[in-house]
Amino acid sequence: MKTMLDELLEKLTGGDAAAAEEVFVQYEPYLRQVVRRLLPRQLRPKFDSMDIVQSAWSDLLKGFREAGWRFANANQLRAFLATATRNRLIDRLRKQQKLSRCEERLTGNALEQLPSASPNASAHAGADDLWEHMLDLCPPEHRGILLMKRQGVALDEIAARMGLHPGSIRRILRQLAGRLTSELTLADGATG
Repeated sequence: MKTMLDELLEKLTGGDAAAAEEVFVQYEPYLRQVVRRLLPRQLRPKFDSMDIVQSAWSDLLKGFREAGWRFANANQLRAFLATATRNRLIDRLRKQQKLSRCEERLTGNALEQLPSASPNASAHAGADDLWEHMLDLCPPEHRGILLMKRQGVALDEIAARMGLHPGSIRRILRQLAGRLTSELTLADGATG
């Protein structure tokens, strides 16, 4: 006897877009649970399980359409989706580790050693240059986030305005900071 998921599977492998959406709705809670279970506790604030699931799912849809993946039953599909989602999480964790190595944490003593911030023309020019560079690094769809952050809008408010999860906003800002840090590190290495 075929289950509802088995029937959806047949439609999915036949290229039915509505079936793909239904399968996602059916499996999304399970896949988010897979991500949460595998994600180390200290990294949970940095990752949104839904982002990982959606990212994996977008690639999976291409596979269903273009590669013609076929599954014998719903259990086989479920195992495949869990493995693909797990692999996406591992990929994201590796990227996060790479970014973390590039970032420097400022301790209380390091903050005290920084020169005092007295606004002058060269400081403003440097800040403006840095801002322009940040905007250049930022994908167009995320510039609104950066602009609101510069205006001092709270993270939850940015998320509400952009229609995203606060964890997604944090991730976008961290990725931008990582890109900026990497570029500045490369530039310092080239001039040093």
